[in-house]
Amino acid sequence: MTDTHIDVFATGGTIAGTAGSATRRDYRPGQISVEDLLAEMAKLGLPARLVGRQFANIGSEDIGPELWRRLHEAAMESMADPACQGIMITHGTDTAEETAFLFDQTLPTAKPVVLVGAMRPADAVGSDGMRNFANAVRVAGDADAAGRGVLLVMSDHIFAARDARKARTEGTHAFRGFPRGPVGHVTPTSLEWFGPAWRVAEPARFAFHEHMPKVSILYAYAGMTADEVQQALDGGARGLVLAGFGQGNASAAIRAALAKAVLSGVPVVRSSRVDEGLVDHEPDDDTHGFIAARALGPPKARILLQLLLANGVTDPVSAQQAFDRR
Repeated sequence: MTDTHIDVFATGGTIAGTAGSATRRDYRPGQISVEDLLAEMAKLGLPARLVGRQFANIGSEDIGPELWRRLHEAAMESMADPACQGIMITHGTDTAEETAFLFDQTLPTAKPVVLVGAMRPADAVGSDGMRNFANAVRVAGDADAAGRGVLLVMSDHIFAARDARKARTEGTHAFRGFPRGPVGHVTPTSLEWFGPAWRVAEPARFAFHEHMPKVSILYAYAGMTADEVQQALDGGARGLVLAGFGQGNASAAIRAALAKAVLSGVPVVRSSRVDEGLVDHEPDDDTHGFIAARALGPPKARILLQLLLANGVTDPVSAQQAFDRR
């Protein structure tokens, strides 16, 4: 991996954050530039040539369509550059799974694309940023990382974008993969894949659109009333994702309101508010025209429905096929 060229796109987040004290609880994300970050990494003697670009230096709660567009354009340029072997994106952890999944669906799988972040700022006791970064370099520089879609590297684990989700607010082991768990294990000196690549030489599944249709997430709760469905539609939603109870359930009144929305041309996806919630396709889904999110949680289900709508896929059967595949 000595001559491996990896493009590093920096967006900020905790991995570039500082607190001004090793024991202070609060901190400011996005304080370290990509130049300074790579200078620190150079001291580790990583066997790769890292070329950095600063796209933003913000917390990931502020990432949105315009930054996604610029990152996506840059990633496509790197995909076309024969000198580049892999792409890394430093990212805050709060929305890393959404960026990862969006790019997983809209980039080809020819080269590794790896998101990496940290749970502790750079100057905290036990900071995990440098180790995560070194691990991500090893993954992005490995030819066998291609053909797996976009990957997320945290806490010595490699997660597929479709599976990755942030499950804890504290601690360095904050991410888990559902339903598959990690797809590999990595340290600064070793890398092991738990199976063969499953998307070898696959083109982008969807065209990227900066301005995607509005899709709203409705979070189910006891006593929820049907007027919340109408409020989302009145707000301009062209699609709805239900973060339902258990296996994507809701009260009879909510299901009736959602079925009415489908009749008006608004697709509805049933997801679950449960962290490890698998939502299977049911006979009632055929009756009402609902789409089952399978293993996708509400945020990713929203992104996939947006992509389907933006690319003209509105048929429930075709949409269900997109939610079923890995």
